Amino acid sequence: MKSNFDRMLSSEDVMRRRATLLQRIHIDGPLLILLLTLAAGSLFVLYSASGKSWDLLIKQATSFGIGLVSMLLIAQLEPRFMARWVPLAYCLGVILLVAVDVMGHNAMGATRWINIPGVIKFQPSEFMKIIMPATIAWYLAKRTLPPTLKHVGASLMMIGIPFILIVRQPDLGTSLLILASGTFVLFMAGLRWRWIISVIAAAVPVAVAMWFFIMHDYQKQRILTFLDPESDPLGTGWNIIQSKAAIGSGGVFGKGWLLGTQSHLDFLPESHTDFIIAVLGEEFGLVPCVPCCCCTWR
Repeated sequence: MKSNFDRMLSSEDVMRRRATLLQRIHIDGPLLILLLTLAAGSLFVLYSASGKSWDLLIKQATSFGIGLVSMLLIAQLEPRFMARWVPLAYCLGVILLVAVDVMGHNAMGATRWINIPGVIKFQPSEFMKIIMPATIAWYLAKRTLPPTLKHVGASLMMIGIPFILIVRQPDLGTSLLILASGTFVLFMAGLRWRWIISVIAAAVPVAVAMWFFIMHDYQKQRILTFLDPESDPLGTGWNIIQSKAAIGSGGVFGKGWLLGTQSHLDFLPESHTDFIIAVLGEEFGLVPCVPCCCCTWR
């Protein structure tokens, strides 16, 4: 029989082999464990939020699997190889956004999709969420840092083109996310604080102009409802009020898995998508909500 020392050496060898394998495929071990844990927990909550729907569960698990395989494949590519394709990806993304503006598929009052019947239906703005920060990083990597005013202006122009095209769809949420992802790279590149303060100051009149001349009435109503949902408790504020009620009723440790009332009695609309965090708070309480909200914010 092996001694405890031999068993310890064997376990260390196994861990060393696993670490070496992860290094060979360029995957960070702790990050992989975190992602798999988050995916498993998400499926666990989705099963309850969707009313025990196996179809939705299998669909989401399939998406996770495709994402995992894609991550493993992309991790094998050298950064230089990917950098060569970033400009082309950006140009292709802008062309697709223009195509959406010209001949996109309209649904629920918005034109955000390219639809080829029987073949594929996709939303080009989703690709820009990844392409945008990669493009700014590619551009600034070849310049002196911190970036000069000229390079900041060029970066803002590259950010502004897809931002305007997505605003026109209209999709204010995604456009603001694209704007934030690009400007955050500028900030990380060592943007001078006086420029940051200037941009923040300039954002005030821009926001005012967007409110009066660009934003649609339903977008304005969403902001007003977010600030004061009780102003229309049976109308536009209903969803937010019910989500707050669900989270509050869960307390610190929750009611238990599959025991949520707000979601299972249809008080929460789209409980398996838009209001999934309310389901998590009601059934599992405040404890898991805090790290999940932090991960979502990041």
